[in-house]
Amino acid sequence: MTHSTDTRIHDSRIHDSRILVTGGSGFIAGHCILQLLQRGDRVRTTVRDLGRVDAVRTALAAAGAGPEQLARLEFAAADLFSDDGWGAALEGVDGVLHVASPVHPGPVDDEDELIVPARDGALRVLRAARAAGVRRVVLTSAFHAVGWGHPHDDHVFTEDDWTVLDGPGVDAYGRSKTLAERAAWEFAAEAGDGFELATVLPVAVMGPVLGGTVSGANHIVQRLLAGAVPAYPDLWFPIVDVRDVAAAHILALIRPEAAGRRFLLASDPAMPMKEIGALLREALGAAAAKVPTRSLPSAVVRASAVVSPEMRAIVPDLGYARRMSSGRARTLLGWVPRPSSEAVVAAGRSLTSS
Repeated sequence: MTHSTDTRIHDSRIHDSRILVTGGSGFIAGHCILQLLQRGDRVRTTVRDLGRVDAVRTALAAAGAGPEQLARLEFAAADLFSDDGWGAALEGVDGVLHVASPVHPGPVDDEDELIVPARDGALRVLRAARAAGVRRVVLTSAFHAVGWGHPHDDHVFTEDDWTVLDGPGVDAYGRSKTLAERAAWEFAAEAGDGFELATVLPVAVMGPVLGGTVSGANHIVQRLLAGAVPAYPDLWFPIVDVRDVAAAHILALIRPEAAGRRFLLASDPAMPMKEIGALLREALGAAAAKVPTRSLPSAVVRASAVVSPEMRAIVPDLGYARRMSSGRARTLLGWVPRPSSEAVVAAGRSLTSS
């Protein structure tokens, strides 16, 4: 059995094309760029500030991109809040991975700080892509657009499910991902023939950091390693490796049958937070000395939630392990992810290697 990163290298239907990846300094986007360059494609990526170019190149080189591969990488300045720059960014592009979107699970002061750039930014990119004659866009959504606001039962979530916007436990990030993806599908339906959309919906994304910037669910690993979590609440996380998320983006771009589809990405059943810590302690030894070993009773979490917004945010999910199926990605795309444990350990190693 081979991982999906092996599968995608040999598919040449978009080989040597120019692919636009939005948000080039981001976690998932960086791994998408790396794999596209390794395929032999030319890549253009957007950054809000061209002052970030050297940092992105350095991070990719450290992750294994060679000089010949980096020579096929170019940059464009564009921001999700403005139309400026998107026309130039899309010029001569054969396909788009729209990855850029704010990531901020939990409480926020102003929900529009997440919702507006996620929804309006997605529409801005889609409009520019259609105007440039791009046939297919792959949009990065999230499991947060599927599995929140529902009763806590044994339901197995699939791509047919949508998060209930006003349901229990739905935060601003979940609303931003749901609203952005729904808006994207509405746009695609109105765009007509010749324009194709696919969306990928990863669960908690962990794996090797790029450039030392911690993003996604790697924050969980970072906090455990730093001793910022004194004991484990009864929380469960479905996990997927960032390298497999990137591979799924590319598969969704190059496979004809992916058009018009959502793809839920998960490696294994949800993992308890305590097991994440145990994996880190076993794999990293002394580097994981601050990782806790004790559990935090749910009654204590609920009592603390009276005064702690952080505790209040996790109360709805105590003891609940969401179930989901990534069967569509596995069968339609041929996607074969790594075990969740590999993503956890890879994240830990990359965070402690410097």
